[in-house]
Amino acid sequence: MGAFKIGLTIWSLGETPNIKALKNQLKTAVEIGVEGVQLWCVDYGPSRPCLLDPDRCDAKLRADIKEIIGSYGLEISGFCAQLSGPRRFGGLDEEEGLDKRIEKTKKALKLAADMGSPIVTTHPGVIPSDKSSPTYSVIKRSIFEISKYGEDLGAFFCIETGMERAEVLKAFLEDVGSPALKVNYDPANMLHFGIDEVVKGVKTLKKWIVHTHAKDYNPETKRATVGEGLVPWDEYMSALRKVQYEGWLAIEDETGIDVIESIKRGKEFLEKYMLRI
Repeated sequence: MGAFKIGLTIWSLGETPNIKALKNQLKTAVEIGVEGVQLWCVDYGPSRPCLLDPDRCDAKLRADIKEIIGSYGLEISGFCAQLSGPRRFGGLDEEEGLDKRIEKTKKALKLAADMGSPIVTTHPGVIPSDKSSPTYSVIKRSIFEISKYGEDLGAFFCIETGMERAEVLKAFLEDVGSPALKVNYDPANMLHFGIDEVVKGVKTLKKWIVHTHAKDYNPETKRATVGEGLVPWDEYMSALRKVQYEGWLAIEDETGIDVIESIKRGKEFLEKYMLRI
């Protein structure tokens, strides 16, 4: 019970435009001592290509990348396909250009399934608490379509926590009603709604959590180092065990502040929870 594995979100180490960058990042992951990596799999923006964007990562390259990662003794915990709409971060809650973003997300799910780690995480946009909201209708329609595609693939599309309260997300998950729609739980993101929400949210979303980010937030230093911020780790990890979560704790640090050292300290902090039963 509570068999966690420590991983790393590879974008914490920068962008991955080519094989050389990927190998450098994997080498760093091995040096840090994590067991796996979560891969970014959509372009970062105009003129900022990602090696794993499904529109350029063909079948041969997918197989080659999977083999390269395995050669470093690492697993793939999942993928991230974070998009944005014309006005808002997320992209699945705005009509303009929506069909293209839905198709890109489906392609990311197919890539993840092809590479044997069928989890794709993202912030799709803020889910309104009011189900009569036009935005609610848009985001439900887009995520319903993506989730149905995930069902066909045997893949999971995971909403990352933090853009709405856990109760709102739970109601949305129930409303969509797809077994392919899951949650990537980020405890630091839940601090937006208060420290108590970090643990409460796990209990609320328990049956949907299939992947987590290990991240913290220190309001004084602005750092994300795990164990050095406001996240109540003892209570949070206990909550994960109680809901029988067994999976990845993918360390994420997007601050750009001494990131490698931050990840090393975070891994060392998390290791104490590996020894508990």
